[in-house]
Amino acid sequence: MNNLMEPLPDKLARILVRHYGLTPTRVELLEGYEDRTYLVRAGEDRYILKYQGESESLRERIELEDRLTRSLAQEQPFDFPLHIRSLEGRLFLDENNVLVRLLSYLDGEFLAETPHSGALLESLGDFLGRLNLVSRKFSPGILAGKVSPWDLQFVEQHRKNLPAIEDPEDRALISHFLLQFELEVLPRKYEIRKAIIHNDANDWNVLTRRGRVSGIIDFGDMCHSWLMGELAVALPYVLAESEDPLSDASRVIRAYHKHLPLEELELSLLYYLIAGRMCMSLCNSARAKKERPGSDYISISEASMRNLLRKWVGISPEKGRDVFMEAVGLDPPPAREPEMFLQRRANLMPPSLSISYKQPIVMRRAAFQYMFDQTGRTLLDAYNNIMLVGHCHPKVVQATSRTLGRLNTNTRYLYDELLDYGERLLELFPSALSRIFLVNSGSAATDLALRLSRAHTDKAGILAIKHGYHGNTAAGISVSHYKHKKGEIHPNTILGPMPKVFGSGLPDDGTAGTHFARQYLALLEQCNGGAAAFIAEPVMGCGGQVPLPKGFLNQVYEAVRNQGGICISDEVQVGFGRLGQWNWGYEMYDVQPDLVILGKPMGNGHPIGAVITTEAVASSFDSGPEFFSSFGGNPVSCAAGLAVLEVLEEEGLRERAADTGTWLKEAFRGLQEVFPGIGDVRGEGLFLGVELITADGQPDTRAAQVLKNQLRESYILIGTDGPSDNVLKIKPPLPFNRNNCDSLIRETSRILKNLGKY
Repeated sequence: MNNLMEPLPDKLARILVRHYGLTPTRVELLEGYEDRTYLVRAGEDRYILKYQGESESLRERIELEDRLTRSLAQEQPFDFPLHIRSLEGRLFLDENNVLVRLLSYLDGEFLAETPHSGALLESLGDFLGRLNLVSRKFSPGILAGKVSPWDLQFVEQHRKNLPAIEDPEDRALISHFLLQFELEVLPRKYEIRKAIIHNDANDWNVLTRRGRVSGIIDFGDMCHSWLMGELAVALPYVLAESEDPLSDASRVIRAYHKHLPLEELELSLLYYLIAGRMCMSLCNSARAKKERPGSDYISISEASMRNLLRKWVGISPEKGRDVFMEAVGLDPPPAREPEMFLQRRANLMPPSLSISYKQPIVMRRAAFQYMFDQTGRTLLDAYNNIMLVGHCHPKVVQATSRTLGRLNTNTRYLYDELLDYGERLLELFPSALSRIFLVNSGSAATDLALRLSRAHTDKAGILAIKHGYHGNTAAGISVSHYKHKKGEIHPNTILGPMPKVFGSGLPDDGTAGTHFARQYLALLEQCNGGAAAFIAEPVMGCGGQVPLPKGFLNQVYEAVRNQGGICISDEVQVGFGRLGQWNWGYEMYDVQPDLVILGKPMGNGHPIGAVITTEAVASSFDSGPEFFSSFGGNPVSCAAGLAVLEVLEEEGLRERAADTGTWLKEAFRGLQEVFPGIGDVRGEGLFLGVELITADGQPDTRAAQVLKNQLRESYILIGTDGPSDNVLKIKPPLPFNRNNCDSLIRETSRILKNLGKY
């Protein structure tokens, strides 16, 4: 808002009488972002009066607007606000450095108040095409090179308003789309056609009569910008409540194209510009609300923009491009056949590197809880726990790219990223766990943890759990029964049974925990104090998302320590708040390990891992062997790790995992009451397992595989695991929400019904 003095109605009345020969009966201030706009009533007639602080360019803008609107009114069958010259023949008046001008009033219903029929959408496209057909003939004049906060060319300047966005999900989405705009649009900005555009065809500026667009008001944001910006500005307002945004957008685009053909480049970038307009609107609204709290005008479109932005992130840019191109009769780029990828892969890689699903997916991009294949189809990701804070989270992307452009070295040097991250990470652990070794994967962390255990205890044996998994190094495989060949067990590995409550016939009130713990205590006695460490996942991932029974770890930890060993908690899959109530899985059981292994989600896809341990255990390397990792702790990895921790806190993702996970677990338990083939629903937060069984209680591997692959055909991704591969593995990125849960439950229910025996 500018600093204009509020003009008194009698002052305006005098201006109207003296200079326009009008005797106003009422002067009403209309709300807006800037300047002052009044509705003037003079008898039965109405006018719009603009009262604007004079600027260097305003006079020329008004003259350009006048020429444009008069030309539009002459050439097109629509209504436009025309200037009414004063009795002296002036276009505007200068009242003490304030410009006053009078405009015609347009009748009609606002687009916001008109049902959005197909005919209305087509008429909007027809209108905008005709408008730009005239406006593009005009020389930009004073508008050339002018920077406007409402011009999509300068959407990046709204980054400064991001802190004003209160909702952390909105803030993340806006940041994501601003980053995509920077990556996809700005490199091509000089190739995009430019013209004078109205630039504010929102649903409170566009007028309708009898269900069709009749005109437009308020040329105050007119600018010389990208021609397709006219569509990008208008479309969000008519798509906000749409059930099928792309289809409805196509109606507008097709009608526009008939008058002013769009180029392929414009159609390929329009998706990003539509998102850019939504970001701009929300950022401006947030800023203005801080300055003018309680303004209905400022927040009038906020909810609809927010809802559409959350829909838009689930739509692939490629899908938008293809639909928009097809709308104007152009052929989208052809997709490459998956068989071509499979053949190239077969020529390069051994078959032991498995591929998910019977119908492999050619992935193109991803955003938060969504992945997009090369054809533009959206896949809901309920499977990839590595992308903890969401695929391509903008904060992680920016942190890594900025750091990579400045410094990437190793821990033999001193730099802030290593220390900042190490200090921040250790704040999440008890004070005794005060030392950190950074490596470049969870597997490397397991390897190091086993080395530390043996160096510290001078023992060789490792007590592990059947069906556990701890990494792909030789040392990790040696304690990972999941990866052993049949009958093959490393001589230094002591394997105990998987302590799984379901199927044991024992309650999880400490009874099952004691039952399994006794078996581990017996194994320790048999190895005559030779166990350097006990390693366990607090919730076993590859074992089938199996939480350990209550009391089990307490008893085993105590016994291991009594015989001189140390205790390792493998938090690679479940750590960093995935379990909802807890940062780390061991906290569920009220125990404290001596070593903690971290990896997978630590860098949100960037390779980083860590071992957290006590000063005493860490000192076992002080006199050799020296530990060094070429990539562990490098600045880029540390920047990624720190960004993940910041996002977890800023967006409340641990609390979100607890809420969404509880919702989803209860929904699956509701299905369990209907489908007896669901034997067990277990887990915490967003780390859940759903075990399928046959009518006689045996593992139903076939049903699990059918369900996994049919969900994939419904564009929902889950995995399966467990000794019999009959457990649905659900561990989505933490932005996963209740609507996503409902989609997963709805499709799971449909498929189970179709399986017949359920």
